[in-house]
Amino acid sequence: MNPCNFFKCLADDARLKLLLLISEVGEACVCDLVSALDIDQPKTSRNLAKLRESQILQGERKGKWMFYRLHPELPDWAKNVIRETADKNHRYLGESLSHLVCCRQNRAHNC
Repeated sequence: MNPCNFFKCLADDARLKLLLLISEVGEACVCDLVSALDIDQPKTSRNLAKLRESQILQGERKGKWMFYRLHPELPDWAKNVIRETADKNHRYLGESLSHLVCCRQNRAHNC
C-alpha cells in the first residue's frame, strides 16, 4: 500500500469517520453506518467503495446487506495509524460511535 494514497483516501471527513467507526466495532453494515453518520446511503456507499478500492476495507455480502471490516492485508503501519487515531479522538467519533453501537445492539438486522 502506498502511504500517499492511504492518506489521500482518509483526507475526507466521511471516509475517515467510516473507517474509524468500523475499526472500533470490527465490522459494520452499510445501514448501521448510514444511521450512525446521518448521511444518505448513496454517499455512504460511494465512500465505502473508495475505501474498498484502496484496499483499506474489505466488503462482504451477507444476504442482502453489505458488511465492511478492515482489509486483512492492511500493513501494520496503516493499522497502527488507524488504531492510534481512533484511540486518541473519541470526541471526533463521539455521538456517531454511540449511535452505531446502539443500532447494532437494538437490531436483529432488519435494516
